[in-house]
Amino acid sequence: MTTDGCHHGGMASTSDIEAHRAELDLLRQVRAEALEHVRKAHELHEKRRDLMKKLLAAGLSQSDLARELGVTRQAIQKMMA
Repeated sequence: MTTDGCHHGGMASTSDIEAHRAELDLLRQVRAEALEHVRKAHELHEKRRDLMKKLLAAGLSQSDLARELGVTRQAIQKMMA
């Protein structure tokens, strides 16, 4: 048994795909950029947490960090979790 394809009643033909090649290539590029942003955000989150741990170990309080960063102490607790 076969399916009717996606949402528009059938599978795209090769000519349909070729007609949209530029948009498909751009979609792949945008997806790759989004994945890179996610990777970078994770890396920066880890770096921020490491710096905060270092400052807390050096004697700053969570309240001190919160004041310096312009966030609440609870936000610091969440960042450290």
